[in-house]
Amino acid sequence: MKAIIFGANGQDGYYLNQLLVKNGVEVLGISRSGNFLRVDMADFDEVQKLIQNEKPDYVFHLAANSTTRHDALFENHQTISTGTLNILESVRLHSAATKVFISGSGLQFINHNRPIKETDLFEARDAYSVSRIHSVYAARYFRDVHQIKTYVGYFFNHDSPRRSERHVAQKIIQAVKRIANDSAERLLIGDVNTVKEWTYAGDVVEAIWLLVNQDQVYEANLSSGIGYSIKDFLEVCFTLIDKNWSDYVEIEPGFKSEYSQLISDASLIHSMGWQPKTSLKQLAQLMME
Repeated sequence: MKAIIFGANGQDGYYLNQLLVKNGVEVLGISRSGNFLRVDMADFDEVQKLIQNEKPDYVFHLAANSTTRHDALFENHQTISTGTLNILESVRLHSAATKVFISGSGLQFINHNRPIKETDLFEARDAYSVSRIHSVYAARYFRDVHQIKTYVGYFFNHDSPRRSERHVAQKIIQAVKRIANDSAERLLIGDVNTVKEWTYAGDVVEAIWLLVNQDQVYEANLSSGIGYSIKDFLEVCFTLIDKNWSDYVEIEPGFKSEYSQLISDASLIHSMGWQPKTSLKQLAQLMME
């Protein structure tokens, strides 16, 4: 078996690559960074040539600039939206038996501060969501009209040691490490009461693998459905170094969170046999190490 991972140098690509190799799959990694093959996802000819030559059993589209900032509008459109179309059309033309996985996001749904289901309505609330919504409709079109086995996994917040420091979990971890080594800094946090999921990325890729290896469900939340506040994570992390988080955290004045909670209804993927294995404390310990 052979798989292509677009976004192989990202957090999810890293753990998915490990899982695929463990399962005897030959992996071709594509990324703009790291020691991987460079392919411009916005260039149909480049993507088509790759798919035509490799004829993979699986294609995983994990590439994205994971930010909701408006100034990433065109970058996200090229990578997520155009990239999805280029992959799917190339598969249709040259490798119709290939299974294609497209990343979705909990951010693309209307959020009423209750658990979000796969069947909930979309909302184009930011530039990132616009691209994600477009890519899902493209996946549905190629699945329904052209019979391409196209899967969508909706990701909610998930972390690992490979997270960048622009994500709050890694920002907290790095500050805690420095404070453990006698740094006197104050950690600036926007809203410690914001609730989201803190699933381990190494667990989430197992849900991806489960999803693409069955033919009954084509869209699912790949998530824990368990919410914790940022305060909960702070408490866990600072407890690991025997300190009180409130002595080192400063609340950013005037900060307004995008949401008060972002939690999934994960009952579908759980009914398929997947459950996260890593607790909040275990995740913090992994990231601290």
